[in-house]
Amino acid sequence: MNAQQLNQHSLFHPATRAYRFAVLLFVSLLTFGSYFAYDIIGAIAPRLVEELGAQRSTVGSFYTMYSIAAILSVFIGGLLIDKLGTRKASMLFSILVFIGATIVAMAKSIPILFLGRFIFGAGSEPLVVAQSAILARWFKGKELALSFGIALTVSRLGTLFSFNTGELIAQHFGGYSYSLWAAVIFCGVSLLANIVYVIMDLHGEHVLELKEEGAEEKIVWSDIKAFKPSFWYVTMLCVTFYSAIFPFTALSTDFFVDKWNIPRVAEATGGFLYQVFNNFIHMFNTAGGITSIIIFASMVFAPFAGQLVDKVGKRATLMIIGSLLMIPSHLVMGLTHIYPVIPMILLGAAFVLVPAAMWPSVPLIVPKERVGTAFGLMTTIQNIGLALFPFLNGRLRDITHTYTSSMIMFASLGLFGLVFAILLKRADAREGGVLERPGVVT
Repeated sequence: MNAQQLNQHSLFHPATRAYRFAVLLFVSLLTFGSYFAYDIIGAIAPRLVEELGAQRSTVGSFYTMYSIAAILSVFIGGLLIDKLGTRKASMLFSILVFIGATIVAMAKSIPILFLGRFIFGAGSEPLVVAQSAILARWFKGKELALSFGIALTVSRLGTLFSFNTGELIAQHFGGYSYSLWAAVIFCGVSLLANIVYVIMDLHGEHVLELKEEGAEEKIVWSDIKAFKPSFWYVTMLCVTFYSAIFPFTALSTDFFVDKWNIPRVAEATGGFLYQVFNNFIHMFNTAGGITSIIIFASMVFAPFAGQLVDKVGKRATLMIIGSLLMIPSHLVMGLTHIYPVIPMILLGAAFVLVPAAMWPSVPLIVPKERVGTAFGLMTTIQNIGLALFPFLNGRLRDITHTYTSSMIMFASLGLFGLVFAILLKRADAREGGVLERPGVVT
């Protein structure tokens, strides 16, 4: 029986909701492995320092290499998606992710590890862009917002698992390389999910005559000069905000072990799977688990924050509040011995509020035909910060033998973010106050 003869009510027909959500399942898994592999370095940072003999600045530089590749991929990835189509482009990016993760796991020297992280970054960042184009292809005019939310949640599960199992894997099996090989396995699972998506998409395209969606993030240089001040304030807030979050989490597991002697894993007897479960149950009592509070908060509360933004507006105001929360969070951890769970919860609240208000603001302050350039430019500038500050974080720790200076640096980034958020609110008031209005403004 060919595709045209399949009954419209069959689960195997691409027009059904069940088929569409089966596609969503596999498309969501595309980035699960890459999120796990991205953060596995931070999850096992103390062990890398001990077993690999790496400086903290070197561990931070593993993230720097990723972000340098990400900056370059913004210019190439979107063009490849448009030229090759989502199927071929996503497969190319998934293969790069798998190869990069494998090189990292096999690396016997730091330069080779750098090479692996670079290749991994070259595939991982454009894979996220391809995933967005795929979701638009299948869900435009249907459950688009829901599909993006589910995909992001599944992706962040990769980060949650990384911080809560990375050290446990290394301890249980006897070395940090086992955690890196776990990342390879998960990237392999994501690659297999991509193959299943390709098969389902080919079938769906044949039956439904699906339209190919272009990449949303790609830079057209001639568009840049037309951007208003409000866009540049959002962009500068973006780079300062994310530079105070992800470069911090790159070494926060080491920070918590270093300053508070927080256990790397929760004590438990029993099989490996039980120990994994026990680690999640006691995530507030392990260094990696406390790091993952930020991601856990965003997974649970981000959908509600999105609804709040749509209902009340006040986007610039929420960005001010989120930026304000970051400053005491970092200072308390840097200057006191208060157990870090409470400041990490505050940091998690900031990580919920600011992105929920910031990213949806871009289409409101940028003409529709320039939104792709706006997102591409924001991502590029964001990755400049993500390339610089993990190295600076580790370098400050190496020089001072404490993370106090690093935490003051991150608090200062929060302060700069607060200034940009206030300037954004003033600029928005001059430009008509579109960011403070409730609902979706067109």
